[in-house]
Amino acid sequence: MTMSADSSGPAGLTPLDGIDLLLADLDGVVYKGADAIPYAVESINRCASTMSVGYVTNNAARTDVSVADHLRGLGLGVKPSDVVTSPQAAVRLLAGLVAPGATVLVIGGDGLSSEVVKAGFVATDSALDNPAAVIQGFAPSIGWEQLAEASFALQLDESAGGIPWVATNTDWTIPVARGIAPGNGTLVSAVHTAVGRLPVVAGKPEVAIFEEAVSRFHAKSALFLGDRLDTDILGANRAGIASVFVLTGVDGAKQLLAADARSRPMFILEDLRGLDQPYPDTRVLDGGQVQVGEAVVRMVGGRIDLIAAGESIDLLRAATSAIWASGLAIYGIDVAPELMEALGISR
Repeated sequence: MTMSADSSGPAGLTPLDGIDLLLADLDGVVYKGADAIPYAVESINRCASTMSVGYVTNNAARTDVSVADHLRGLGLGVKPSDVVTSPQAAVRLLAGLVAPGATVLVIGGDGLSSEVVKAGFVATDSALDNPAAVIQGFAPSIGWEQLAEASFALQLDESAGGIPWVATNTDWTIPVARGIAPGNGTLVSAVHTAVGRLPVVAGKPEVAIFEEAVSRFHAKSALFLGDRLDTDILGANRAGIASVFVLTGVDGAKQLLAADARSRPMFILEDLRGLDQPYPDTRVLDGGQVQVGEAVVRMVGGRIDLIAAGESIDLLRAATSAIWASGLAIYGIDVAPELMEALGISR
């Protein structure tokens, strides 16, 4: 992206300028539960008229076919091949760890077991079958019995002759229609606690799933849409892909202000309508002031103050820019109460 001389962010361009592939997370970006997030479908359909669009999900409970069916039901034009899942990335990792046709203990739902079988492995749900590896992903039906089978199969570390363990993802939470629920990371952690070892991880924020997506669409310049800093934005940054953070999912203003250097997006949008709108300049003014639109903050030493509120999204952009440029961790910054209030952040 080109930068203006007095700007610390992309200047005057839309987030889509120069992009030939739009990659979107699903939960919290396209839908929440069964329902589309406002403006997401219309915005993505506009993008699809001029570029490739892919959908990248850590959700291991569903197949690419079922995800595509869901998205088409929301009004998006999607084929199963447009959906890149963490089970697909996990099975590719698995193929490099065990022999073709090996028996694999599958802890997860149809989205995972179908990919294991499709790749030519034999799926089992019992450690008594002497599996060559364990592959684990999220499914709402997973309980103690399934986690125990994984633990039984993984008693030995690989250095002591144990078998490989691949996890589709380690998201701690998953957004559903009723709120935020425990994700696959909590289930992986339960097995980790029992066996004292960690899996190889395929999904976000690891790069394998991003590399598969870019390769599948033969993209030269991709843009990733996400709602979580610790998976979506961190993963895109690791993979060298430009990223958009959208305020429709799990993380919000509080998490953005505290984001470390590895987890900061290129763009911050209130919703996906902003994809094809010019992104406002971030202007660094005298006296430690940072301005975006009509919003102005002032960062002096370890304190950030509100000068002019402007639009709430511009105020968030200005505040994050000032804080991130300071080089200080959020716990070392005194954020003025009126700024916190204007951003909708409670102490």
